[in-house]
Amino acid sequence: MANDAFKALAHPLRRDIVERLSGGVATVGDVTRDFGVSKPTISRHLKLLEEAGVVSRVIDGRTHRLALRPEALAEASDWIESQRERWERLFDVVGEYLEERKERG
Repeated sequence: MANDAFKALAHPLRRDIVERLSGGVATVGDVTRDFGVSKPTISRHLKLLEEAGVVSRVIDGRTHRLALRPEALAEASDWIESQRERWERLFDVVGEYLEERKERG
């Protein structure tokens, strides 16, 4: 699932859609206003976001409402956090080593 979320967020336009939806439910028109791309392009990006489970869509007549599904991003967020913690530990070890060399030196 994390890979799906990363794939969904790989394109800047899809990240912009997710960012706009972080403010709450919105229509497709509201979310994609001023992007300057064709409707078929928007549709492809929205489809990928939906397939990844990052965005859900509710259709009410001609109105399509989109909502962010933050739980779909949780696994990716957890992975990023674990990597951040790992790298911080490694940097601490390197920092301690360099400090030790400096004191000897």
